[in-house]
Amino acid sequence: MIEILSILLLVITLLMVAVLVFLLRQQPEKIASTLAQQHRSMLLDLHDALNKQGDRLIAAQAIESERLRSAVGAELRATRDAVNALQAKQELLRTEMLAQTLAKLAEQGRADQALIQNSFRHATQHLATSIETLSKTVDGRLELIGGKVNERLDEGFKKTNETFVSVMERLATIDKAQEKIDSLTTNVVSLQDLLGDKRSRGAFGEVQLEALVRNIMPPQSYEMQYTLPNGARADCVLKLPDPTGMVAVDSKFPLENYHRMMANEVGSDKQFKADIKKHVDDIGSKYIIPDVTSDGAVMFVPAEAVFAEIHAHHPEVVEYAMQRRVWIVSPTTLMAVLNTARAVLKDVETRKQVHIIKDELGKLGKEFGRFDERMKKLADHIRQAHEDALEVHTTSQKISRRFINIEKVELGRGAEVAEIQSPEM
Repeated sequence: MIEILSILLLVITLLMVAVLVFLLRQQPEKIASTLAQQHRSMLLDLHDALNKQGDRLIAAQAIESERLRSAVGAELRATRDAVNALQAKQELLRTEMLAQTLAKLAEQGRADQALIQNSFRHATQHLATSIETLSKTVDGRLELIGGKVNERLDEGFKKTNETFVSVMERLATIDKAQEKIDSLTTNVVSLQDLLGDKRSRGAFGEVQLEALVRNIMPPQSYEMQYTLPNGARADCVLKLPDPTGMVAVDSKFPLENYHRMMANEVGSDKQFKADIKKHVDDIGSKYIIPDVTSDGAVMFVPAEAVFAEIHAHHPEVVEYAMQRRVWIVSPTTLMAVLNTARAVLKDVETRKQVHIIKDELGKLGKEFGRFDERMKKLADHIRQAHEDALEVHTTSQKISRRFINIEKVELGRGAEVAEIQSPEM
């Protein structure tokens, strides 16, 4: 209402100002004083009217405020009474619901505790049965693996013992052969008399070669009077492992010019060297066959004196023989060559045995690896089962303590529900 009056007063004032401006334009001097007096009186009347209207508005507002204050107080008193009654009913209902809830929780807790105890008992029995069965299985497998290990070790020891026995037998054979050679050396009267005939000299070389080879080499590693694919017959071939292969040995040698040379006959020295070179050429052409024999052959000289003469005074002959891949040997050096060949054969056989033992040990290592992995898995399962059993036992103890506290009414409202529904259980 005050705003409306202010607007009306503003409108009237504007109209009066407009009229005054209009009159001043028409009769400025006369009307100015009149309008000033009228304007002053109108403002006084308007001021009095506004004051009276403000007093009336203040009085009406006070009456209305008192009436509203009384009504609001009555409503607040009624609301407060209703809230107090509702709180009393709510407290009573809360007490009854809490009692019912506690009774149901106690009953359900006892049932859950009995169920958990039964489940824990069954789980413990099942776990004990599983562990016992697993232990029996592991023991059985360990016994089986132990039996296999012992069996394979026994086989390895047996083969090793057989190898040692074979080595001892061969050493005894070598000793016997050495004794025979010594007796043969002592019984020889004269090399010149014995080898005077060419046929007898060839037979003696073959016999001596065969005796040396037979006494040192295994039977399957050589062959006497072996016919090669080109039709040539070697006095002996040594069947050595790759890459050496088959090595031919020739026991024939020229001796006539050697005797002439020893007798200081003219030209016998050159003829002796020519005979040896020709014999070297014959051996190289007959007994060295590509992809069949080794790339070298052996020229056996059964007389140590002849061998010493060749190496001491005719090095060019030895060099020529080496160029043609023909090795000149005497009984002593041939024995060294054969011993080396026998050592190579022995090493090959030993490597074969070692390969078998290595394979068996590799298989055994794989079995032990599988056993270790399975034992680790078993240990993990047992540890996990033990941890699960401890967690179940801890949860059971917590539930038992909560039930005891619930029965003693020692928990606050809401706390028992939070503890029972906790994720730890």
